[in-house]
Amino acid sequence: MTSLPQNNQTKAVENGQPQGNPLFPVFLKLNQLHTVLIGAGNIGLEKLGAILQNSPQAKVTVIALTIIPAFEALAAEYEGVNIIQKSFSDTDLEDADIVVAATNNPELNDFIRQSARQRRLLVNIADKPDLCDFYLGSIVQKGDLKIAISTNGKSPTIAKRLKEVLNEALPDELNTTLQQMSKLRDTLSGDFAGKVKTLNEITSVLVSDRERGENNSHD
Repeated sequence: MTSLPQNNQTKAVENGQPQGNPLFPVFLKLNQLHTVLIGAGNIGLEKLGAILQNSPQAKVTVIALTIIPAFEALAAEYEGVNIIQKSFSDTDLEDADIVVAATNNPELNDFIRQSARQRRLLVNIADKPDLCDFYLGSIVQKGDLKIAISTNGKSPTIAKRLKEVLNEALPDELNTTLQQMSKLRDTLSGDFAGKVKTLNEITSVLVSDRERGENNSHD
């Protein structure tokens, strides 16, 4: 039987002393899932924008009684977004996979959360980290490279600043490198370990160039 890997973080949790960010990072294929977004005001606009920016083909059903023009204009640009202008009912979650509550009504948000939990659905409640099953984090993207940043809900401002730093530090040409590496990987023969070794040797120049730059900066 294969034993679980041992590390300090695991031991800390076992001792009842969890440290650091306990969130499990995961990337969802929203084009294969059904997201239900409740609310089409400014908060809903922010949530929908975050979803579509990362997953343009996401399947999103929007439930809202009031819809601001900017929200309607954004939704019109994407085929996967369907707006239903009505008050929320718990039956609106029957075909949902993921739920996002983006209303300015705390009582309604709480009702949405309860309805989602009864159906064992993951739910995000806008501006209420303690009530969320997941967060919509700050994202850095360079083509196929995507980096998600989380502060465990402690400081969205810090996450946004780190996003700015990484966006500036990572060159756009990095995506070209990824495409070339993907093609190279397909041409390699041998077992998995051999392929990894070859790719490590090829990409070591990325680290060595950085190290040389740091050494020169100290001259």
